[in-house]
Amino acid sequence: MASFYSTELYVTADPRALAEEQPLPEALHRTSLLMRVLCFWALGRPDLEDHWKSLQSDEAFEIVRSRLCSILVSIITTASVLLAISGVFITTGSPVPYFDYTSSAPHCLLFITLMLAMIAMLTSGSSMIRWLHTDRHWTREQLKQGGYFVLPYLLSIVTPMFFVAWSLNCFIFAMLIAGFSSQSTICRAVTALWLVAYVATIVTILVEFVWKFTTRLESR
Repeated sequence: MASFYSTELYVTADPRALAEEQPLPEALHRTSLLMRVLCFWALGRPDLEDHWKSLQSDEAFEIVRSRLCSILVSIITTASVLLAISGVFITTGSPVPYFDYTSSAPHCLLFITLMLAMIAMLTSGSSMIRWLHTDRHWTREQLKQGGYFVLPYLLSIVTPMFFVAWSLNCFIFAMLIAGFSSQSTICRAVTALWLVAYVATIVTILVEFVWKFTTRLESR
């Protein structure tokens, strides 16, 4: 899921940098609810205050950049696995008669999985190139302007997560449909258990996300 990769991407500046530290610009104080959700999803906090502090020194910025690149590498790896698996499922028939994933609905979802995985790899790769070549001062100047200048900054982190998460979900839906369409009672029972585990995992992630988000908002 996209939220698996969320992490607190901020580092406190060193004492030498504190003397030159710039306060958080006023434009970054006034953020909409959507922007706060994107901040929390991308940086682990519903605001940019701590992330702004990490832009005050080269050392802190390098730590942030390395963490972001690590997240993007994980997304590329996950998308590559989904791309390979969905490609195999699309181009080959089922090896067993009681689990047919070649019917129209699973086949369509597998094709969507393949497309979304490809998009996730492309967006992750382009975001990684951006972060590897970005400059701390340029990033700080971009964030200073606030508003729509912050949006592409956050989307460069969030967009790859979004596509890889939907790719994974489409693959799971395809397998669930194929499982419930099976003539085998055992296969349907296993699929039902898988569905329960899947729903429980999704609910747990959403509850945890909402709880952490509201907690961070109240602690501001």
